[in-house]
Amino acid sequence: MHDLWIVALSVLLLNLPFGFWRAGVKKFSLPWFLAVHIPVPLVVCIRILAGIGWHFTTFLVLISTFLIGQFLGGKVRYLHQKGL
Repeated sequence: MHDLWIVALSVLLLNLPFGFWRAGVKKFSLPWFLAVHIPVPLVVCIRILAGIGWHFTTFLVLISTFLIGQFLGGKVRYLHQKGL
């Protein structure tokens, strides 16, 4: 279970720059699509290397941290543009 939280933190941190990028491009454009989907195979690799398995709970945790990382990356871009 400890490994799951390390992987979850890694997924969140991985998605921050992609969320930052996604928030700066037109919605549903090619760059937007890439910003959302490039991290997916990276997350799968992290998951396999960590050996956490494919249980329903791990999907819930990692999908949540994926989305939170994308969201927080977008918020960082917003705050950066506002000069905060």
